[in-house]
Amino acid sequence: MSSITVWVDGQVVDAAAPSVRALDHGVTVGDGAFETCKIVRGEAFALTRHLRRLGRTLSGLGLPAVDEERVREGVAAVLAAGEPVDFGRVRITVTGGAGPLGSDRHESPATIIVAATPSAPHAPSASVVTVPWVRNERAATAGLKTTSYAENVIAVTHARSRGAEEALLANTRGELCEGTASNVFVVTDGVLRTPPLDSGCLAGITRELTIEWCRKAGLEVVEEAMPFEVLESADEVIITNSSRDVQGVHLVDDRQLPAPGPVTARAIEVWRTAEADLGIDP
Repeated sequence: MSSITVWVDGQVVDAAAPSVRALDHGVTVGDGAFETCKIVRGEAFALTRHLRRLGRTLSGLGLPAVDEERVREGVAAVLAAGEPVDFGRVRITVTGGAGPLGSDRHESPATIIVAATPSAPHAPSASVVTVPWVRNERAATAGLKTTSYAENVIAVTHARSRGAEEALLANTRGELCEGTASNVFVVTDGVLRTPPLDSGCLAGITRELTIEWCRKAGLEVVEEAMPFEVLESADEVIITNSSRDVQGVHLVDDRQLPAPGPVTARAIEVWRTAEADLGIDP
C-alpha cells in the first residue's frame, strides 16, 4: 500500500486507512464512474480527454457533473505527494456519495477519490482468450466507464486461470466488442479495423488517439461491425488501453499470431512519434 498515494475529497490520506463512508453508494451498489490515466514522467497523460469522458459517464448515470478543477487538484496532489513516478497510473473515481442500501439515491455531494501508483510497463505483446460472456450493447450502461466491474473481474480471472492476461468479449449480436479493460483492433487485408462504438464497447481514449493518429499518418483505419469469429482468421490482433498504449497480441486462445505484425508495428511507431511530438495532453 505504501506505493499508492490517495486523495479523497480534498485531502491526501493514508491508503490503508478508512476514508470513504460505509454507506457510500459507490460501495453499496457500484454507483459511480472512473477514469485511469497513465503517468508519464510524473504527469497524467491525456487528462483533458479522460475528464471529458468522465463527464459523459456521469451524465449517462444520471449523476451531476463534478468540478473539473477539483479533480485536477486531486490529480496534482497525488502526483506531488508521493515518490516521483516515471511510469504508472492515476485513477479518478467519482461516486454518487452517501446513499441508501438500495438502488435509490440520496441528494448527496459526490465522493471524489484520486489514487496514483507506479507500475511496470507491459510486455511487448500479450496473450488473450475469448470468453462465453457477452457485452449487452443495449444496456443502460453500455459504453460508460462505471465502477460496476464485476463482469470484468469474472472474465479476467477466467483469462488469468488460462495463462492469459486479457479476455475478449462479443456483444449480444455475436460481434467483436472489446476486452475487459481494453479496446481491440484486428488487421485483415492489410487494413486496421476496430468495432464501432454502437457495438457496446467503451470509447477508449487510446482507441480514439490510435484512430486519429494512424489515419493522419496515412494508415487505413475502419470502424465496422465484425463477427466475433474474425479472431480466428485475422492476420494481426491489437489491444489498446491507457497503460498498454498499442500492444500486439501473440496468442488468441491457442492460435499463434505475429506480434507485432507489420501493421501493428507501424501503428506502434505512429503512436510513439505522435505522443512524443504532441506531449502529455494531446
